[in-house]
Parts: sequence; C-alpha cells; structure tokens
Amino acid sequence: MSTQRVAITEYLEIDLGQERWHCRRCGHDIAPARSNYKEGLLVYNRDPREIHRPILDDSYPFTYAPDPKWCRIIEFYCPSCGTMIENEYLPPGHPLTHDIELDIDSLKERHGSAEGKANAAG
Repeated sequence: MSTQRVAITEYLEIDLGQERWHCRRCGHDIAPARSNYKEGLLVYNRDPREIHRPILDDSYPFTYAPDPKWCRIIEFYCPSCGTMIENEYLPPGHPLTHDIELDIDSLKERHGSAEGKANAAG
C-alpha cells in the first residue's frame, strides 16, 4: 500500500500505509496509529500557577490559578521540532487521557476507495 497521510488535528496526521502517527509540522514519526499518540511525545508537567498568573498584584492573597495540589497541566511536544501538539488539565495521579482512537481499517477503506476513484477518473 502506498504512503497516504491523513490530517487528524492541526498538528497530527496518520500514515495509513504504515499505520503511524506523524507530526504535521516536521513529519516526525511519533507512535503507532493504533495506540495513544501521546506515548511518543515529550511531556512537560506544568505548575498551573506558571500559566494562570494572578489577576491582581502579588500582595493580594487570592489568585485565579488552579491549586497545584488538585490540578496539573500537562503539555505534549513533538520530540523533533518542539511544536506543542496537545495539553490537558488533570488531577495529580490521573493517567494521561487517550483522546483520539480511530477506526484505522475504516479510514483505509474510505481513503483507498477515494484514491481508486480519483485514479479511475483521471
């Protein structure tokens, strides 16, 4: 089967022939398409106070940042080009989410049929 890449998100695509996730920015091979793409990315566990700065000055005791005892912000980066592919808010100890699970066989069938029609027509 020929290599055919299909865009899934702004920064993720899958290669249907090899069944692999790739970075859309640099083409880096990330992980098997039948598994969680996050397993092949760099992970940065951020303190929410780094991202959600206080709205008022630092002398005011209340900030609008999530409490780091109850929330963590996880950022996922392409290991090749450093593009942030995804981020998520999770309670500490919670496993990473598996947010995209595709029916690879149906995608292959749909894109194979479309490729065949295009070739037959032209």
